[in-house]
Amino acid sequence: MAALEASRRVGTAVVSKLYPTRSHTGAAQGGIAAALANLEDDSWENHAYDTIKGGDFLVDQTAAEILCREAVECIYDLEHMGLPFDRTVDGRISQRRFGGHTKPNPKYDPSAPAGTEAAKPRIPVMRSCHSADRTGHMILQTLYQQCIKQGVAFFDEFHMLDLILEDGECRGIVAIEIATGALHVFHAKSVLLATGGFGRMFKVSSNAYALTGDGPAIAYRHGMPLEDMEFYQFHPTGIYRLGILLSEACRGDGGIMFNGQGERFMERYAPNLKDLASRDVCSRSIYQEVRAGRGIGGKDYVHLDIRAETMNKYKSSPLHPDQNVDSHWVEKRLPDIIEFARTYLGVDPIKEPMPIQPTAHYAMGGLPTDLDGRVHRNARDVVPGLYSAGESACLSVHGANRLGTNSLVDLVVYGRRSGRAMADYASRVEFHSIPAHPEAAAKAAIDDLLGRPRTEPWARLRDEMQATMMDHCGVFRTEETLVKARDDIANLKQRYQRLGVQDKGSVFNTGLLEILELGNLLDLAEATVASALARRESRGAHSREDFPNRDDNAFFKHSLAFANGQEGARVEYKDVDVIHVEKDGERVPKYPLEVRKY
Repeated sequence: MAALEASRRVGTAVVSKLYPTRSHTGAAQGGIAAALANLEDDSWENHAYDTIKGGDFLVDQTAAEILCREAVECIYDLEHMGLPFDRTVDGRISQRRFGGHTKPNPKYDPSAPAGTEAAKPRIPVMRSCHSADRTGHMILQTLYQQCIKQGVAFFDEFHMLDLILEDGECRGIVAIEIATGALHVFHAKSVLLATGGFGRMFKVSSNAYALTGDGPAIAYRHGMPLEDMEFYQFHPTGIYRLGILLSEACRGDGGIMFNGQGERFMERYAPNLKDLASRDVCSRSIYQEVRAGRGIGGKDYVHLDIRAETMNKYKSSPLHPDQNVDSHWVEKRLPDIIEFARTYLGVDPIKEPMPIQPTAHYAMGGLPTDLDGRVHRNARDVVPGLYSAGESACLSVHGANRLGTNSLVDLVVYGRRSGRAMADYASRVEFHSIPAHPEAAAKAAIDDLLGRPRTEPWARLRDEMQATMMDHCGVFRTEETLVKARDDIANLKQRYQRLGVQDKGSVFNTGLLEILELGNLLDLAEATVASALARRESRGAHSREDFPNRDDNAFFKHSLAFANGQEGARVEYKDVDVIHVEKDGERVPKYPLEVRKY
């Protein structure tokens, strides 16, 4: 989206370590949020409230309002580009429910008996625009085709190794051509990092193997901070043991989670929204059920049931309560999810429930950016010429927990804004000089790796890192587990310095690239653990069992983790952006802090 927008004004290139349409956006299934109100009343203000509440109030509020206002326009832009959205019977873009997306209940009566519909102040709303359960795939294909049409240059399978920073400005990147091993210098007026997330630092993850946080890690080593790294979202419905995602669209369309005793256990934890509570709430609830011995057969998973007869029994589908769904309706709405379950689980979801467990899914943290995608070197100052968007960035529109479908709308809204900003910057400045050999540091690091003997398999370090992060910095954390994780990661980083590459060649040397990616993940794990250890509260996806309550007095602020050499990471803080309005002659917060309940 950034490349497409920038290319309308300046010469633009995309450097990607994958073929572009293999990027991880293509795995996003359920939908993209926008308050189109095509099926029921809605507004961008409702969307903004849900986003801020969903992020446990750590969301920067101006950024959230921009996200939700501009989402509507971006959806229509995608539609005009040819994205094949599902349609309502009258031809409008179809929408479905997703966790945490609500609107005020018009029948709300505070005096109504608990548990009745009238007692619920907010009710689920259909806000997620979708293309079956392949929405991200369709967005990615549509934007790639538009970029080709627009003449964007693509350098496919070029792996970024370094940023070119001179006099405090970003003037390009260094990349290795995977097919040849040759180093290439890309001299640019402005650079945007959109390298995605870094879920591969966890053992069970929905993330592709390529998601190793290259952009944030390289910037971190250049002294730039990483914001809110302690907030890593675990999606509640990953395929048991494999972590492959079963979209939230399953629950949005009426799927229900059951424990080993056949109970719809989310009624215990989120009596209003139940299975459509936010992801962090659902993931913690699954863990609590398993801990209490109520997993399926006493094991560490629960069931997700999308059978038509179950939805009809519980009246959980988004259709009118008097209408029943059938297997054909389910298969039409969720074709990829059903095929995943049949392929990877040997389970037919049309006939039986699916075993699920939480899977590491999404980084709320990343490079601190402003509303135009400019990367900050501290709490105030930007790095001229350097931008970031998507999961590698932290605005923060997701705060402590992202709502489902807000990732794709973040991509298109802030990808577009960033592309415009970087094109404007590039059109105003001259090409500044770069060092004679900007690739020297990357070449030295590669030569060092190739010159060392193979002491132990790099995969052993990766497996230990993933186990450490999963066990000690996962859904639940304590000071004891985080200290253990900190020490383990520090030890792994020392061992990493002694690694060598078995393959000494240059052509498609995947062993070399995977060791470099492991180094990125270890740096990001270090920043994540340090930020989690410093935040002595529970908020959103960061759940400290030794500090179970949210502490707004001490921790209503964003963390910034800076690389600190042998000391690990240094953590500082900056204020949350809060919007104030006039009320009864006073300036008060537009979105007052409240207890987050679903």
